[in-house]
Amino acid sequence: MTEKHSGDIQEHDEYLDKQAVAEVKVVTGDETFNQAMLKEPPRPFSSAALLLYAFSLVGFFCSTTNGYDGSLFGTLLANKAFTGFFNVQDVGIWTGIVTSMYQIGSVVAIPFIGPAIDTFGRKFGMFIAAFIIVLGVIIQGTCSMTASVGQFMGGRFLLGFGVGIIGSAGPIYVVEISHPAHRGVVTGLYNVFWPVGAIVASGAARGGLNYTGNTSWLLPVWLQIMFPGLIVLLVWFLPESPRWLYVHGKQEKAKATLAKFHGNGNPESEWIKLQLWEYEAHLEMNGADKRWWDYRAVFKNRASLYRLMSNCLVSLFGQWAGNGVVSYFLVGFLVTAGVTDSITQNNLAVGMNAVQIVFAALGALFVDKLGRRKMLIGVNAACCVCWIGVTIACSQASMTGSKAASAATVAMVYIFQVCYSFGWTPMQALYPVEVLSFEMRAKGMAFSNLFVSVGGLVNQFGFPVALQNIGWETYIVFCVWCAVQTVIIYFLIPETKNRTLEELDAIFNSPNPRKASTEKKKLELDANANIVHFQVVGNDGTERSVL
Repeated sequence: MTEKHSGDIQEHDEYLDKQAVAEVKVVTGDETFNQAMLKEPPRPFSSAALLLYAFSLVGFFCSTTNGYDGSLFGTLLANKAFTGFFNVQDVGIWTGIVTSMYQIGSVVAIPFIGPAIDTFGRKFGMFIAAFIIVLGVIIQGTCSMTASVGQFMGGRFLLGFGVGIIGSAGPIYVVEISHPAHRGVVTGLYNVFWPVGAIVASGAARGGLNYTGNTSWLLPVWLQIMFPGLIVLLVWFLPESPRWLYVHGKQEKAKATLAKFHGNGNPESEWIKLQLWEYEAHLEMNGADKRWWDYRAVFKNRASLYRLMSNCLVSLFGQWAGNGVVSYFLVGFLVTAGVTDSITQNNLAVGMNAVQIVFAALGALFVDKLGRRKMLIGVNAACCVCWIGVTIACSQASMTGSKAASAATVAMVYIFQVCYSFGWTPMQALYPVEVLSFEMRAKGMAFSNLFVSVGGLVNQFGFPVALQNIGWETYIVFCVWCAVQTVIIYFLIPETKNRTLEELDAIFNSPNPRKASTEKKKLELDANANIVHFQVVGNDGTERSVL
């Protein structure tokens, strides 16, 4: 072949390539995910999608169990019959001990989280945890008959044990059953049911004040059985996670589940082909998730450790941004601001939970639009500003007794709750679970639960004592710490939007996961939305060819 002939062929091929390119797009996330989005835009209101939302709703009930208790004790501490029965105050070390049995139970549950969720399936993990919670409510609720404080504490411990498992089983089920294109919003909505549980609890506690004696606090205590009871009854109507089915030798059932719910009945759907290819490429058929005692997948390489670090940091930071303090010790918080009437305190608690629901749901709708990193960075910066406002207003209320300063404190707490609910509430369930690979997901969520529990225990033991001893100056800690969290997240936490769970492997296997996750892709597409060529667009604007 002559040199001229060879050159003509090359020019002809380049001409065909240019002719094949019908559109150029710059996108974030994985190129195969974006190709599926372009070739087969998901239908968010198809019958299959609506069924998936209904299944996820049962998973959302797992979130209410924690939210119910988180609000319940903040409001029960305003009930004189309750504090008299247990001989506690609304601040101080005894308050920490009474409320901490729940957290201690969740810490003890940590070694059982992986086996409960991995061994028999995600559905069974939710069932066994909900069943334990139901037993805990029964033990806790019958303590008034025996006048046994120890029995109440035992019920609290069992409740915490069950919630330790269900708090991992729920988001794992939701994130794995959701359509890849809807995973962010749906899993973000999971934690919206934390304030749903909280508003039911605070409303029940407020209603209980209309009764006298132990009935006033037993009413909301017994109502805690409602959501775990629904899980016990409804979980058997749910499909199992297709990933769990696939790695446990039930590939055909996994394919059928994907085709029915992610492909709208079409086994040749782009989404089904994409996910099955990734299952084959990324899922370990004989991984550590098959052995209850094997935690090597959590620590086996740098990528696994980075995943675990991201999981644990976000889990801990969600507790230490200040919301746990506001939820569990709202009464003591309001007292320092000059609000001492129990009816007013309970009304404010109900109103705060309503605010949480609205803004948490709104925030969940933005997790894919804004991205995880932007939301986490923004919410921590906003919380820092809010705590500065709380500190200033509360100091004035404490030193001068000003009603205007007290009102300003309450207003700043509400503004804090708006910011926290919008940015943190959706992220607390979504980010920790999606950064973990399938093999390490259940056991990794045990570590997430550990860090949540540690953060909660520090709040419950440290905050009431500090509030009792130094009052409003306690809030200065949150001003500083929220700023520290903002900086850490900026430099370390990767973006996860616009990728399937398996496509995150490429991010965490890169030398700098945070940097790799924020790079964009320049896609050249043909008339059928197939990728002809793509380039990676670095954070500095430089382009490098890949395909």
